[in-house]
Formats: sequence, C-alpha cells, structure tokens
Amino acid sequence: MNLHMVLRPVLLCFFFLLPTLLMAEGETAVTSPIDKSDTTWMLVSCALVFFMIPGLSLFYGGIVRSKNVLSTMMHSFVAIIVMTLQWTIFGYSFAFSGENPYIGNFDLAFLDGIDLNSATGSIPTYVHFLFQGMFAIITPALISGAIAERIKLSAYIVFILVWSTLVYDPVAHWVWSESGWLFKMNALDFAGGTVVHLISGIAGLSAAIVIGKRKGDPGLLTHPNNMTYTLLGSGLLWFGWFGFNAGSGLGVNGLAARAFLVTLVAPAAAGASWLLIEWYHTKKATALGAASGIVAGLVVITPASGFVGVKGAIIMGLLVSPICYLAILLKGKLKYDDTLDAFGIHGAGGAFGAILTGIFALELAEGMTFQSQMMAQIISVVATGFYSFVVSYLLAVVIERTIGFRIEEDKEITGLDQEIHGEKGYDIR
Repeated sequence: MNLHMVLRPVLLCFFFLLPTLLMAEGETAVTSPIDKSDTTWMLVSCALVFFMIPGLSLFYGGIVRSKNVLSTMMHSFVAIIVMTLQWTIFGYSFAFSGENPYIGNFDLAFLDGIDLNSATGSIPTYVHFLFQGMFAIITPALISGAIAERIKLSAYIVFILVWSTLVYDPVAHWVWSESGWLFKMNALDFAGGTVVHLISGIAGLSAAIVIGKRKGDPGLLTHPNNMTYTLLGSGLLWFGWFGFNAGSGLGVNGLAARAFLVTLVAPAAAGASWLLIEWYHTKKATALGAASGIVAGLVVITPASGFVGVKGAIIMGLLVSPICYLAILLKGKLKYDDTLDAFGIHGAGGAFGAILTGIFALELAEGMTFQSQMMAQIISVVATGFYSFVVSYLLAVVIERTIGFRIEEDKEITGLDQEIHGEKGYDIR
C-alpha cells in the first residue's frame, strides 16, 4: 500500500467535514454574548466619563481664590488615584456582587473570577467594571467642592476612601445591582441622580457643617481666580456627560441615541433659565451663571436620561435652575459654607431630577402605576439622602476629632497651594 492510497480517504474525510466545522465556528460567533459594536461604544463612553474628571478640576479650580487653585484641582486627581485602587480591590465587588439587598460581598474582589470571556449583558465584564469605575471616581471628587479651601489632603483621602466604602458602594448596590432593594422596588435612576449626585451633594453638606466656615472676610471668600477655567470646565463636563448618560444603557441602540439627545437639550434649557433668573435678580448674565445652569441641567437629566423624551428634558431643564438657584441662596440664610455649591447644584438637582423622572418618564417600570412609581422615586431620594447625610456626618466628626479634617488657621490664611503642596498654581514673576 503506497502513501497515496493511505492519504486519499483522510483527505476526503477532511473536505467533507470542513463545511460542518466552519458552520459550527460561525454558530459560536453568532451566539457569543459579547457584541463588538456595544463594546466599542462603551470603551468610548469610559473615556468620555474619565475626561469629566479633569473637566471638574477646571470647573472647581477656577472658582476658588488663586492661593487655593492647585489644591482644589488636586482633589479631583487624587480621587482618580485613590478610587481606582479602591474600586479594583473591593469596591466593584461590594457594588455588584452577591444576593444581599443592601451590600455585595468579596466574590469579585481584585476582579477574581473575571476573564476575557466574562460578559455583562453584551459587553465584557472588564468594560462594565471600567465604566462603573468612572462613576465611582468622580462621585467623591464632587464632594470636594463643598469643603474646598480649608481641608487637609490626608483627611480628604481618608474621607473619600471610607465614604466610598460605606456610602457609595452600598447605594450603587441598592439602585443598580439586580439584588438591590431599590432596584427591586423599580426606582428609576438611569445614570446616577441618587447614586452620584444626591449622595455626593449631601455628603458635602454634612462635611461642610462639621468643619465650619472658611476664615476671612465673607465678601472676599467668593472671588473666582479664573472664570475661563470654569467656563471651559463646564464645557468639558458637558462633553463627557454624553458618555455618562448615553453609555448607561450599556449598548448602541435607540436608547443611547435618545439619552445622548436629552443630555444636549436639558442643559441648554437650564442654562437659558439660569441666565434669565440671574438677569432678573442681579441685572447681570455671568459666565459663572451660564456654567452653573449647564451643570444643573446635566445633573437633573442624569437619572431621567434613559426614560424621558425631548419635551420632558426641556421642562426639567427649565425647572431645575430656579430650584438650584434658591438652594444656593439658602446657604446664606442657614449659615453653612458650601464653597462651590456642591449641595446647591448636585444635591438639590439630583433629588429634583429623581422625582421628576417619575413624572416625565415615557414608560413606567413594569407593573408600576404612576402613584407607585412616584412613591418608589420619593423613597429612593429619602433613603439615599438620609443614609448619606448620617454616615457622612459621623465620618467627618470622627476624622475631625482624630487626625483633624481642617487645616490650621494660619495655613488656611496663607493658602493651601503653598502649605500643602509647596507649589503655586500661578507663579508669575
């Protein structure tokens, strides 16, 4: 028997079986849960949300006095460093693992059990981890706006690390994890009205109450050093917010397109509303007012972006500016020092947006009536806001009485840039 006679039946079998093998390979590709288009969009959304953090640093950095511009911007960048590690080691696991309705467990700590084939919906779980991680980074950075110009960097690091573990991770689990108690109640929060904005604004308020007002002449405390930074920062926040909201559907579809659209419309309406109010109240239409109105509009549409249409977005934008404007004026009456109005915009705007989501949603959650949906929205606002205030207040008190939250008075007067960092934001010679 020669070699040709041996190979002939083997080759025939191979050619007969080849179509079957190719078909099986094709079927495997079709049934794979990971969609390349969704994955691409979500990676872009991750980058967009990350870009919001330097945008926030510019927004905040431009409003403070020149002696504190660098330290204020550093709060946002320190949050990137601290929260990236916290989220990787255990934060993501606390937010998105387990069956407990209140908090996750350590099953996904250090991303254990996740590999290249792991999927969350139609995207790799690695991408879900990254996208949600951007939210976990920017949320504690928002808090810094309420307590800027008077806090120690070491105390700030301890605060955001512990706060994220005790407040952000559990609340994210309540609202966005399938086992969370507010998720099961069908409370609507598409991209973080309660999870991001309300709880950070409330945390900033509670910390500001504990550490007290800034030292100095009240008339000189509000003296922005660079409004061009703030205006540019608001634009970068708006740009990144398209990923923040439109990415929260975790896919490329009509839902993402509509969320993108209302993220454009609502801030425009809010900016117009804020400028009109400001003109009526002070006869000036300021750059700070335009920037504040834009951010208020972004905040209010965040929980609703996946549920409302253009009409609802415009109404929400028009309504949120007077609410936030009044909340900012209220701090003078109540005599607390929210340096950059973190509570006035993010706290008030986030709560208002969560409530309006139930009113303007095009479709209610399955099995919900308007009354039950509104009740779910109100419960979510009260529960997350109250929880954040209590834990944040107690945490701020513990830090103040141990390592000290507030910097020494003489250093505060000199300026945090020089005293904490040994540098100047502006070194003009």
